[in-house]
Amino acid sequence: MASTTTQFATSRKMSIYDPFNNIGMCDNTFRHAINATDASSSSRVDTRLANKESTGPSLEDEAAKTMSDKLQRRLAQNREAARKSRLRKKAYVQQLETCRLKLVQLEQELERSRQQGVCGTLLNTSNCISSSNINSGIVAFEIMYDLWVFEQRKRDNELKTMLENQVSEPDLRISVDSSLNHYYELFQMKANAMKADVFYFMYGMWRTPIERLFQWLGGPRPSELICMLMPQLEPLTEEQVMSLSTLKHSCKQAEDALSIGMDKLQQTLAQGITINITGIGSYNAQMTLAMKRLEGIENFLNQADHLRQQVFQQMSRILTTHQAARGLIALGEYFQHLRALSSLWSARFQEPTSLNPSL
Repeated sequence: MASTTTQFATSRKMSIYDPFNNIGMCDNTFRHAINATDASSSSRVDTRLANKESTGPSLEDEAAKTMSDKLQRRLAQNREAARKSRLRKKAYVQQLETCRLKLVQLEQELERSRQQGVCGTLLNTSNCISSSNINSGIVAFEIMYDLWVFEQRKRDNELKTMLENQVSEPDLRISVDSSLNHYYELFQMKANAMKADVFYFMYGMWRTPIERLFQWLGGPRPSELICMLMPQLEPLTEEQVMSLSTLKHSCKQAEDALSIGMDKLQQTLAQGITINITGIGSYNAQMTLAMKRLEGIENFLNQADHLRQQVFQQMSRILTTHQAARGLIALGEYFQHLRALSSLWSARFQEPTSLNPSL
């Protein structure tokens, strides 16, 4: 019994569990923890801010600055391109005005010759070729051709600049297509003016003497142009070499067909106007038939230009944009060097001249 009493006495001395008191203690503990956490977070934020101030601008700021620099460079490039475009336009307008005045002057001389009833001798404006008549259609073509050559040189220089500055592929493609269209415009100019004098175009009288050395049906042989350009287009892939060789072979076959057709036309024409000793037929009938056959020459010349245009189009598909640009530059320089060589040859008996004239 005594031991039992002792146990109860001990139990009465133990403290009684008070839930409200424990909740208050927990609340105080949480408050201290939250305050400590806030202080720690504030300290870390302050540290980060201090580090940010000490390390300088952030990556976002640097990226924004880089974008701003690129934008400024692009704007500067656009301004420079616009300035050059204005200068080219001004030079083109001046050249056009000069040619217009030249045409007016020639028309006035033609009118004076008609009024006087005299067919004087007029020197050709481009190649110093003597002519007993003035053909206004041919004069207009020569003036347009001078403008075409001026524009072609300008386009070649633009392509050179674009290759040097490594412009984007789409921008370069636009210039390449524009230069190709410029050659197509020449073919159309010839077709429109051919009715004025087909033999003028047959023998390339608007070209320099050295250029006429390589004359074939109103212009150069397309197959020879392919041979001339291929070394300038290296490096070429095996597929490109095969495609260009096939194109050259097809082009040669088409050239041979046109040449054979032209030979047959000349033979038929010669036989048609031969004097018939039997007296059968009349002179007027022979001349009428011969005139109709001569109209076929225009068709041959147009087909030859059409072949040249097809070669340009096929080469543009075979080559890359950069190769096509280099090919157009090489083609322009080839014709330019032929014209320069012709000038040197014509001046060989005159005063000594530089072997590298300004073109």
